[in-house]
Amino acid sequence: MRAIAFLAPLLACATPGLAQTTPPAPAAAPVQAAKEFRDRVNQLPDLLQGKGDYDAAFADAFRAQVPKAKFDAVLQQIAAAAGPYSDLQKLEAKTPWSGTLTVEYRDAIATVAIDVHPAGDHRITGLLVQGLTAREATLDAVEATLKGLHGRTGYVLARLGDGRPQLLRQHNADQAFAIGSEFKLVILAELIRATNGGERRWDDLVTLDGSALPGGGYTAKPAGTKVTLRELATQMISISDNSATDILLKTLGREKVEAMLPVLGIADPARNRPFLGTAEVFKLKTIPALRDRYLVADEAGRRALLAGEVAATPLSKVDVGLFSAGKPLSIDTLEWFETPADLVRVMDWIRRNTEGPRGADARAVLSKNPGIPPLAAAKWGYVGYKGGSEPGVMAMTLLLQGKDGGWYVLSASWNDTAQDVEQGRFAGLVGKAAELAAAP
Repeated sequence: MRAIAFLAPLLACATPGLAQTTPPAPAAAPVQAAKEFRDRVNQLPDLLQGKGDYDAAFADAFRAQVPKAKFDAVLQQIAAAAGPYSDLQKLEAKTPWSGTLTVEYRDAIATVAIDVHPAGDHRITGLLVQGLTAREATLDAVEATLKGLHGRTGYVLARLGDGRPQLLRQHNADQAFAIGSEFKLVILAELIRATNGGERRWDDLVTLDGSALPGGGYTAKPAGTKVTLRELATQMISISDNSATDILLKTLGREKVEAMLPVLGIADPARNRPFLGTAEVFKLKTIPALRDRYLVADEAGRRALLAGEVAATPLSKVDVGLFSAGKPLSIDTLEWFETPADLVRVMDWIRRNTEGPRGADARAVLSKNPGIPPLAAAKWGYVGYKGGSEPGVMAMTLLLQGKDGGWYVLSASWNDTAQDVEQGRFAGLVGKAAELAAAP
């Protein structure tokens, strides 16, 4: 339910080559980085290790958005995910004043975009970590690292076809894990079913009724605001917008979403009933009186509690500080639960039900945020993704089409009830697995 703060994966789109009937034009000369740009780049090793003159290196506008304390916090996140800084490996200039860097850390390699102002004292105007790739060189090594992480982990790489998914690699594939925002795939699946069946259209408008919503882009929208199902689904999947999620769940209907659980092949659908919205989970996790009553109730009692006291409890009662503290909160009892094999079947259902022109909207929604670094994403013809996280929980599932047309799913989960998990490290491992799993 929370984002990985320092990762902003971007999809590298390849343009198909055209048949040539005339000699190709001479290749463009490589872009030459300005000397002052290279001078700034050469200061990065100190800056990335928390040294150097931060104020002198970064432009005023950058420092207004990223104060030194925030920059230092990001460096700590990177260190937790990738280990200590090792080397500044390569600069690829895009213009004389911007480019992409390869930065080596002990456990991962980072792709970093950098922009420097072409005038004045040439300070840095942009610095963005686009992705971390683990250093493991083989799928066996990735799996060994995943198995060695604290807490519990599960992992599946599956090939999809006309029949059941074929599990090529697996570890704890049938163990249930808390999956965070990956539950939103079930809501997307119900929307796909409804639009395929003619019950709804992607352009249908939803009118907001002014009900209180969890954090997201629609929280402050006034009653009467109209938004399409397509936009809500896009925000729910691509940036995991919780307000869009709860609007969609209410619009589509909790019971219809629950009915999709066995259809999708989720082995234990009862564990996810009632199917909770994000606001409901926030309330239950942070308000002990509600949590304790909910956990001892049967399904009917839980539904009554959700419709009554939970619905009546204002979101202002949620203690958001409990999440920011980084301590796992009831992740073994108050969550959405699926196995890695369940998530393979969910993605396979989505694949099969989005074939042809009618599936274009859903596939566009699922692929807007590929979830893995550009180098890994570029090795595939299509990348659909949904992840989820909160303290103690990290999960990532990818629907992948090879450039030969074959389909695969890569799904991994990590839970620890006692301590938080290293999201960046996990994301780097999954990204590396996706890169290594692609056909050469």
